[in-house]
This record gives sequence, structure tokens and C-alpha cells, in this order.
Amino acid sequence: MEQITYVIGHVNPDTDSIASAIGYAWLLRERDGMNAVPARAGTINPQTTWVLDRLGLEAPCLLTDVSPQFEAVARRMDSVAPDEPLRNAWEIASRTGGVAAVVNEDGTPYGLITGLTLFSFLSELVGPHPERQEMRIIELLEVPCHEAADTEVPQFKAGSRIRDGLNRILREERNYFLVVDDEGQYVGLSRQRDILNPPRVRVVLVDHNEQEQAVGALEEAELLEIIDHHRLGNPFTRAPIRFTTEVVGSTSTIIAERIIEAGLSAPGDIAGMLLAGIFSDTLFYTSPTTTDRDKKVAERISRWALSANNPLKGETLDSFGEAVLKAGAGISTRDPDEIVSSDTKTYSSGGFNFGIAQAEVTDLLQVDKHLVELKDALEKLRVNRALDFTILMVTDVVQSSSRLIFINPPPVFDDLPYPASQDGTRFAKGVVSRKKQLLPVILSLLETSSRNVK
Repeated sequence: MEQITYVIGHVNPDTDSIASAIGYAWLLRERDGMNAVPARAGTINPQTTWVLDRLGLEAPCLLTDVSPQFEAVARRMDSVAPDEPLRNAWEIASRTGGVAAVVNEDGTPYGLITGLTLFSFLSELVGPHPERQEMRIIELLEVPCHEAADTEVPQFKAGSRIRDGLNRILREERNYFLVVDDEGQYVGLSRQRDILNPPRVRVVLVDHNEQEQAVGALEEAELLEIIDHHRLGNPFTRAPIRFTTEVVGSTSTIIAERIIEAGLSAPGDIAGMLLAGIFSDTLFYTSPTTTDRDKKVAERISRWALSANNPLKGETLDSFGEAVLKAGAGISTRDPDEIVSSDTKTYSSGGFNFGIAQAEVTDLLQVDKHLVELKDALEKLRVNRALDFTILMVTDVVQSSSRLIFINPPPVFDDLPYPASQDGTRFAKGVVSRKKQLLPVILSLLETSSRNVK
């Protein structure tokens, strides 16, 4: 089977990130015949959970690290039981290149028989004893396997990272190592040369292009492609890749356009997911990031998503768009730590490392009720991620404005063009987009301050 290619978005995935991964993985399978699998780099937020449930879709698999694992280099070679005669191991070794695993009845490894262990065993058994030197090979091969097995062979869990075991492997004078599952059951054997040169995990990034927001150990993976609609901050690649970044409101728009260009029609649930991605990132067309392309594509794929016998049968673009926004709005019933961490993006500029989180509500008065708890959560986020300052952007999706909560803001923020309240928050009228409206203002102030210091 062709190696899996994971299509994955940023950490703290939002609906557009999940929708893009699901949609593009489907296209790669349908159009290119690739073994593509959608994945996620973190916990799914309430809005995305609602959309997946509404459409009857499974959440993408959780993939927090793409460093090669031992399961990628394990081969399930034939094995013998400890009490079986050595001739059975000899027979297996003749087919596997000189190695036979010895596995207990309960499925746990007992040890390993190799040419070296067999020679050592025969040397001890026969040795300098004249009477034993007369033993025939057939007699030697009737000895139980456990007497000739190396029981000190290191074992590694299939799901553990190879790089974490490299030091131990390089210190060993063995060519084969045992691989087990989380319950200690025999999975297979790994050769040292395969461990030292494992296949890289194949990855396609969607909805971001920055190393800081990527799945862990991306530098150890084989990055094939990036599809995004954000500013450039792309990671280093070992070879040329296909890189697409478009000025549109959501990555789901780009994925849907790719499906249309291929002359394909996505299933109703996939199309509905892409619709939700567009509605979520454009705040149902109210965000300044919205383009005519977003609206045109949404209208086109709504034919697939809203038609008969599909999960969204009976919905309209308006009713589904409003439902998507409503599912993501509100902070009263959510844990403050989850609110500030579920949609946080980190940046570096002007000598500062900082994070901007965003949450959506239908009434900014909700902020007053939870301001203390939200500030505590923001401070915890700042400390845990070693950031200089953090911002929570609480966006009213009805009135299209935001309140900004700051933790440890630099003095230059006194020049922010948003009026300050007595509680320290700032009201940003008409500001709903972190990417297109708030971030450029923040970056401009920090960069100007940095130049003045110099």
C-alpha cells in the first residue's frame, strides 16, 4: 500500500483548518489516487465539533508529532515459542536473513535468535568437551529455543519516536531490535540500518505556513505542499514544493475551487464541511477578509451540500451560515483556559514573542461577567508559552466589533487606535479579523518601536 500522506492544519485547529484537511484529503484520494488522510494537530473547538456532528463526519485523526516512529520500520517476522525446538527457529532464520523472534504464549517477546546468539550457544554447549563435540547437528537442533535466545534485546514501543531511542541503539552491538505495542505485545523486528534511515512522514499543510503553528517535528517530515490564505512565514524545505497562498477569506475556498477545477463534485457531507469552513473564517461574509471568490464558491458548492438526501437537506445558505456562527459564539459555558488556548496564534516582531487568541460571542457584555477569569487564563497562557504579552480578541459576530483584553502589554500599545476602558480593555469598533485588521496594527507599532530604539 502507498505510504500515507497526512493533510493537516495548524495547532489549535479552527473549522476552516479541519474543513480544509478533510476536503483536500478527499480530493487527493479521488483525483490522484493518493492514500491521503485528514489529520488535526490539536483539540477540536466547539464550533467544529457541532459542524462535524451536524454532518455526520468523524473528526480527523489526532497527529501532534510527525517524527518517524518505530512502527514505520517494524516488520512482523515469524516467531517461535520458547519451548519449541531450535530447528524451528533455524527454519525461520533461513527465510528471514538469519533472525527469529522468540515469543511467549501471551504474545510478549522472550528474546531473539540470530547467527551470533546461535554461535555463542553452540560454543557454550560444545566448548572444549570432547564428548559433546561428538554431538550430531540433529541433536543440537532439538534443544529448546529459549536456551539459545538473547533475552537482553532492547524493546521499543511501536508508537514511540525513533529519535528518542537513537542513543541507546547506537550503543548496542545488535543489528535487530524488538518492537512492541502499548501492552507489550510483539509487533515485529526492526533492523538498525532501517532505524537509522526511516521513511519520513508525508505531510501537506493547509490553512497555515508557519513553523510555530505547525504539527510537532515538521522538520523531520517530508513536506509535499502548502495551501494557505495567511501571511508568509513558511518553513524550510529540503526540496521544491507546491506552495499556494491566495487572498481569500478561507482555505476552504481554495480547496473547493480545486475540486471544481478537477471537474469533480464533492459528497454532500464534504461540501457541507467546506461551506462551514468558509462561513466560519469569513464570519458569514461580514469579515473584511471576505472576497467575491468566497461567495461564488459557497454558492457553487451549496448545490452539492444542500441537495436532497444530504445531511443539510432543508437548510439554506443563510440558515446554515447563521447556525455555524452561533455554534462558535459564547464564552459563558466554556472554561477560560480553553477559551484563550483553543484559537491562539503566536507571532514574533520587534523583539517580542506574543500570542493573540480570538473568541466569538453574540454580545460583548459577556466579557464583563468573565473578565477576571479570562485575564487569569491569559496570564497562564503567557507564562506557559514563554510569551512577552498576550491578547484576547473577543469578537461580537452580530455587531461586528471586538473587545481586546491585554496581559503585560508593551508601552507602545498606548498608541493603539482603539479607545481604552477603565477595566483595561479596548473597544475595537468594526474590527473582526485578527489577520487582516488587528495583527497589522500590532506589527506596525512593534516594528516602529523597534526601529526607534535602534
